[in-house]
Amino acid sequence: MQPVLKEQIETPALLIDLDILERNIQIMAEFMKNKNAKLRPHFKTHKCPTIAHKQISKGAKGITCAKLGEAEILAAAGIKDILIANEIVEPSKVFRLAGIAHSDAKITVAVDNAENIADLSRAASIIGSTIYVLVEVDIGMRRCGVTTPNEVVHLVKKIINSEGLVFEGLQAYEGHLVYKTDFNERYHEVQEIADKLGEIRAVLTQNGVSVNEISGGGTGTYNITGNNTIWTEIQAGSYVFMDTVYNKLGLDFQDSLTILATVIHKHSGYAITDAGFKVCSVEQGQPQIKDYPDLRIEELNEEHGKIIDEKNELQYRQKIEYVPSHCCGTVNLYDKYYCVRNGLLETVWPVSARGKSQ
Repeated sequence: MQPVLKEQIETPALLIDLDILERNIQIMAEFMKNKNAKLRPHFKTHKCPTIAHKQISKGAKGITCAKLGEAEILAAAGIKDILIANEIVEPSKVFRLAGIAHSDAKITVAVDNAENIADLSRAASIIGSTIYVLVEVDIGMRRCGVTTPNEVVHLVKKIINSEGLVFEGLQAYEGHLVYKTDFNERYHEVQEIADKLGEIRAVLTQNGVSVNEISGGGTGTYNITGNNTIWTEIQAGSYVFMDTVYNKLGLDFQDSLTILATVIHKHSGYAITDAGFKVCSVEQGQPQIKDYPDLRIEELNEEHGKIIDEKNELQYRQKIEYVPSHCCGTVNLYDKYYCVRNGLLETVWPVSARGKSQ
């Protein structure tokens, strides 16, 4: 039996270059090795327990996720330390959360509401579990979270006095800064946030409350937030794959994730592929063509990609690779990864948490 060449994989297909993936994981592990903060990478990027275990084997303390369904997948896969960096408020979900926390995994969740704290406590008490809690602070995202030290103190006191809950610290994600291309601008705005978090921590300390964790940090800011600042956990996720938007920041990571596509029609000046926006996220822009800097994707339709090919570099039935503009949004369109090394198909991994939106 002959090995399967990358070019023999049926398209469209989501590819991982294993050498680059492993190198990205190692680069992040080396950066974090002697830092005060620990890496807790985000699962929403890859949604694959195999990759999560690879990250933990290289020093990550646990895994971050965004959805309860993702936490259930992680716990079932043997991940022992899971943070849901989001609010879980529906009654049925609150009890599902308490159920996961009754397993041998440590489960932490974000809160910003006193009623939610009461609901979590009630569910934990009924099921007999322990839920660890981070109070979310809005540091510029304008999504969830509270904004003042007094609001934080109020919620923390309620957590401390609630059965089944343990106050762990603060959730503070600076996602509005991670794509800023100017490093100095990113750096100074992160420092301003760190000062604000320091004020909140000082108020809590004055009230006799210890803050064990301050969790946040993204791929675009990992080398700032993770460089011995106030953050104790870094939630960077996209570094394992990268994409065209993050590539603009000049980070040390490379593209390990691509979409394999086939040229199904060729005409003078343009080519059509079998990969449209149903297999490639475009909310952050069009993808780029790997190894062909002069080619430009004019548009992606549902099932087709139109490529401007003025030099007629592409040929009918040729296989090419897209580099997506947003790795996380693209991954959620697939059921599996085709993992290649040195141009050969090595293994196939399921995207186990694909579609876990609840």
